[in-house]
Order: sequence, then structure tokens, then C-alpha cells
Amino acid sequence: MLTIIDRYILKKYLSTFFFIVLLMAMLAVVIDFAEKVEDFTKPDSPKVNEIIFDYYLNFMPYITSLLLPLYALIAVIYFTSRMAANSEFIAIIGNGVNFYRLLVPYLLGALFIALIHFYSNHYIFPLANKSRTKFENTYVWKHNFQGPTDNIHIFSAKNEEIYIQHYSRSDSSASNFSLLRYDDSGLQRPFTLNAQRIKLIKYPNKWQIQNYYIRYVEGMKERIVKGEKMDTFLNLKSADLARRDNLKDAMSSKELLNFIAAEKARGSGATIPFQVEYHRRTADPFSILVLTIIGLSISSRKMRGGMGWHLVLGMLISALYVFMGKFSMTFSTHGGLPPFIGVWVPNIIFSGVAVYMLFKAQK
Repeated sequence: MLTIIDRYILKKYLSTFFFIVLLMAMLAVVIDFAEKVEDFTKPDSPKVNEIIFDYYLNFMPYITSLLLPLYALIAVIYFTSRMAANSEFIAIIGNGVNFYRLLVPYLLGALFIALIHFYSNHYIFPLANKSRTKFENTYVWKHNFQGPTDNIHIFSAKNEEIYIQHYSRSDSSASNFSLLRYDDSGLQRPFTLNAQRIKLIKYPNKWQIQNYYIRYVEGMKERIVKGEKMDTFLNLKSADLARRDNLKDAMSSKELLNFIAAEKARGSGATIPFQVEYHRRTADPFSILVLTIIGLSISSRKMRGGMGWHLVLGMLISALYVFMGKFSMTFSTHGGLPPFIGVWVPNIIFSGVAVYMLFKAQK
């Protein structure tokens, strides 16, 4: 059962945390608006209601989801330092309460926040990001595409392979295009299409092929068709070749898994960022528990510098945590480290740091 002290600490934790979330979200909006004010004043700028309701109302959950573990650390350091400065821990422990027993309300508060964060990461935040990413792609980041542009190999359908030597995102055209269709055995090619150039003429998959060469094979018979131009539908969309950089932000976890499975089936190698995003949504809530323990270990000691030194130390740990997380995720995306390991490395390392700091904390 929760004691009076447990409820007292839990109330302080949650109230401080949600206050910091609200404060930092408002600050993030001000900073972001200062950076994008030029985009909002262009001739084709969005309306005021679009800026408020389509963008910033959804921007606040997005930025909060990224920094929620750090907000939890700051909240713990802030109210725990005040308790230590007022000698509340001396009074509590002096009355027979074990220091490790004080972990209970801290971990309960962290668990409550982590569960909210976990559910929001997988379901709520991606839904809010759909409006935000659509707004950014329309008015701010108009050319934030990613994906390979040279030597592209993909399976557009079962037994159908596409090769593109070079793809131009500016006009949705490709050079040295090949379409190969195999029979069920995978040994024979009854259809082969080669074209010097193809160009998208109607979204999503109507293309014009230029200087083409088609080879049909039926048993022992062979038929060749050549031409300069032909409009046709291909099982190829421009979105298959150039995707928005923020596409993964607007996908729910189920959509991410389905997308990853579909891309792997097509032979695409561009699934790593999406796998990293999926694992990040689970790893971030767990980090709230780890950083809560670190925050308690730092700020429960009464220091002459008071809260200032606690906050400085907390900021250093936060910076190190963010740096390590970014480094490991980048190494997963470009260096061959498995996405699951790359995302969880900071939590694994800082879990050991949290346990060590807890045993070394002043009791």
C-alpha cells in the first residue's frame, strides 16, 4: 500500500513533470515559429487556422514524444533537489524509512509516464503526425525526399523485377529501364522490356516509355517489338522510388511493420530507418525508468551549490544520453548495426550507470 510519503513524492513527481512538459512545449513552439516565420509569410503561405490547428497543435505532441524521457529526468532532479535542500530526506530516512524504499513512488510515477508514452508512441503520436507531415511537405520541406537514385533493383510484383540505372526526382523520369518477368520456375523470362527512358505522365503509375525494346518468348518462338514512344501502366509508382523523409513519423506501428514486410518482399534495402523508428517507440518509454533512477541518485544528496549543480549534472547526462542514442541509431542506419541493438544500446549502458549511481548515492 502507498504511504503518505509515497503519495507526497508521487504527486510532486507528476505535477512537476506535466508542468515541465507544458512549459517546454510552449517554448518549442516559439523557437520553431521563429525558424519558420519566413515560410509562413510567402505568397503561397498557409492560412492562420492551418498553422495553428494543422501544424502546431500536432507539432507539440511530436516534439514532446522525442524529449519526454529528458523531461522526466529534469522533473525528478528539480523536485528532488528541493526536497534535499529542505532536509526532507534527512527527516524521512531518520524516521526509519529505507532509502531504497523511496524508489517505489519514483518508479510508480515513471511507470505511469512510460505506459502513456508507450501507447502514445505506437498509436496517438503517429495519428497526430499525419497532419503535421502533410503541412510540412506542402509549405516547408517541399523537397525532403530520400531513397536511392542509382542502380535500383526492386521486385514490383511476384516474378517481376525492375532495374533502373538512374532516377531523377525533379521530373520523375528514369534512364536505362528494364522490366523482367519470370515464369513460376524462375528460370525462363517470357517477357523483357528495355527502354532508354521512362517518364511519369499521370500519377500514380502511368508512364511513357521511350526508345523501347520488348521481347516476347513463347516456347520456342520469339517476338520482338520496338518503338519510340508508348504510354502504359507499370506496377511502379513514383512513391516507390522517392519517399518523403518524414514518412515514417506518420505511420502507426502496425503500418510500419506492414511496410517493412512489403519492402523486404520487394527486395528493397531502404527499410532500416523504419525498423529503427519502430524499436525507438518502445525503447524511449523504458528510458524514463532508467533516467528516473539516475535523477534520484544525483539529486537526493544535499549539496552546497543546491539545485544548480544537480541541474548541470542532469543536463550533462541528458546530453550524453542523446548523443549516444543518435550515434547508435546512425550506426544502425548506415553502419550495419542491427536496428534493435542500435536503439537499445543507450538504455543498456545507462541501466548499468543507474544501478551504480543508486548504490553510490548518499543514504
